[in-house]
Amino acid sequence: MDDLIRYSESLMQEESEKELIAKAKENPRWFEPLYDKYYKQIFLFLYKRHLNKELTAEVCSTVFYKALTKINSYQDRGLPFSSWLYKIALNESNYFFRRKSAERTILLTEESISSVSNELPTTEENDNLPLLKAALTQLKPKELNLIELRFFNGFSFKEIGEILSITENNAKVRCYRILDKMRIKMDVK
Repeated sequence: MDDLIRYSESLMQEESEKELIAKAKENPRWFEPLYDKYYKQIFLFLYKRHLNKELTAEVCSTVFYKALTKINSYQDRGLPFSSWLYKIALNESNYFFRRKSAERTILLTEESISSVSNELPTTEENDNLPLLKAALTQLKPKELNLIELRFFNGFSFKEIGEILSITENNAKVRCYRILDKMRIKMDVK
């Protein structure tokens, strides 16, 4: 019974979000509830990449400004509205790093290390931490983006496909190829 209640609540929230998006396309003032709902998670996503509150706030503002001004181009493809926002956030973050020639940072938490480590069979998680860090730093920016989206942010392959403008299957294939590449760099069999 509880599952049914949670499911119907989620459907109601999804429907009201669709209504808000439709209203925001007509009148920008309806974008505010969407902003309020997603600001914190987009901010945290960007903060993990920049590790600077002021810079993160600046990039986050740009993300929501672009989302507001381009809301008419949003199309519901069966994914959460947040996937579209993350796509904008990732593009803005990457643009910042290219424009400023800034170093990318990788925020490794116990949870993110554990998530990646589960995909890389090892003997001792702590023994391989330096190897994991080294393997992550050797990845190309596009590869690192995919690993971060999947293991650090917990996105599904379908959401990753939407964010990176690739198919769901392509996201899976790329992810597992990157993991194989990391296994080789870590010399993990």
